[in-house]
Amino acid sequence: MMDEGRGVLRANADTQSEPLELISAAADGDMAAFETLYRRYSPRIYGLCLRLTGHREAAEDCTQETFVDAWRALFRFEGRSSFSTWLHSIAVRTVLSRRRGLRLKFEVAEPAAGMPEQTDPRGEPPPLDLERAIAALPEAARHVLVLVGLYGYSHAEAAANLKIAEGTCKAQLHRARQLLSQALDLEPS
Repeated sequence: MMDEGRGVLRANADTQSEPLELISAAADGDMAAFETLYRRYSPRIYGLCLRLTGHREAAEDCTQETFVDAWRALFRFEGRSSFSTWLHSIAVRTVLSRRRGLRLKFEVAEPAAGMPEQTDPRGEPPPLDLERAIAALPEAARHVLVLVGLYGYSHAEAAANLKIAEGTCKAQLHRARQLLSQALDLEPS
């Protein structure tokens, strides 16, 4: 459990599988405990950041920034939600604030010139590249698709995080699904 001035870490149904001892130790300044948390959760946070930004370097930066912010705010983690949910919310805020603050436009990486495209030995077209198709979506549609479609946020939660109306969130999800269908040639002929 945490010190009085640091908040109360509660063991509830959502945090039972969480490493409560590690979280508590890290909140008390134990760098080794925090490093263990980082190793455990950074792949998922990186995946979220990559899907939101569509750009590897930006995702790496946002992942690092998420964990720096988490380290600074760890004493405020109360265990009302799971630790991974808490990290996800920090990551989403990090990506969105970076986008707003720096007005960055992330470009989808294209294959290097002269690199052969992947082909199947039988002459079949390459497999669907869902990650690339998601990264190529317009930013607003991509953010809604990632939060609602991939990570299971409700429309209300995603809208609140993105600072948009819930109806706009629903419209962007519909738009994202249509664009993905077109990009992946899933439209009925």
